[in-house]
Amino acid sequence: MEPRPHIDAFGAIALTSFSALLAFNQVVIKVTNGGLQPVFFAGLRSAGAVLCLLLWLRLRRVPVEFGGRRVALYGVLTGTVFALEFLCLFVALDLTTVSRSAIIFYSMPVWMALMAHVFVPGDRITSRKGLGLLVAMAGVAVAFAGRRGGEASLAGDLAALGGAVGWAATGLLAKASPLRTVRPEMQLMWQVLVSAPILLLLAPLFGPLVRDLAPIHLWGLAFQIVVVVTAGFVFWLWLLSIYPASGVASFSFLSPVLAVALGWALLGEEVGPTLALALLLVAAGLVLINRPPRPAVRQA
Repeated sequence: MEPRPHIDAFGAIALTSFSALLAFNQVVIKVTNGGLQPVFFAGLRSAGAVLCLLLWLRLRRVPVEFGGRRVALYGVLTGTVFALEFLCLFVALDLTTVSRSAIIFYSMPVWMALMAHVFVPGDRITSRKGLGLLVAMAGVAVAFAGRRGGEASLAGDLAALGGAVGWAATGLLAKASPLRTVRPEMQLMWQVLVSAPILLLLAPLFGPLVRDLAPIHLWGLAFQIVVVVTAGFVFWLWLLSIYPASGVASFSFLSPVLAVALGWALLGEEVGPTLALALLLVAAGLVLINRPPRPAVRQA
């Protein structure tokens, strides 16, 4: 597909579906952390994704081309940031609740919009887009405020914030660095190939590698490798190559709202009556962010 100047109907449906996957992903990580130490879990996920990507490329007969020396430099950089991003996220979900982690981690669009404003030509923060970011973030804040109970950890909150900034940085590296010249599969290959050894080497510093391991935790690991990383992230990077970075990022505001709903449905967590208001605010923010600009009226 040719690059699009704004999010169209296909993009909206695709990004909404991906946001739902990410919301469910938070629950999967929280559950799987019960059997695998978070950093070890993240490292295993990246290592498994390398194998899945190689199999995917082989089946499609796509050559494994890492790019030149300049691409390799940014590939190592983005892989390192990717490792830190998921180290932060997995640790955050071990220290705090899904809802608290989600509200902070999915502040990513704010950081990505700011970075894109500086580094991506033509992806500036207009007054309408800025208002949309504020409205959508207000919706996320309302969803969080409507939750009661659960643990609250400053370390977990800071880790989630670090993950949000890392996610924004990896997205911008894919969009605005020489990495954009290689296929989305190879962009992801750089991320998981570099992050796997970093995370596995750091894992022993965070405690015993295996906890109370059960089959559900192995299913969670497999889901992470095949569905979330291999399929989901390749799809997200492909969408990022087509649509504006800030528009793609803005849809992640849906994920924490959906995570609140999934926490209620799957984990029995209490949800306040403000969820509907949160959804309305998020939807309004997305409309403001992604509404195409009006064409200029030509003077006679």
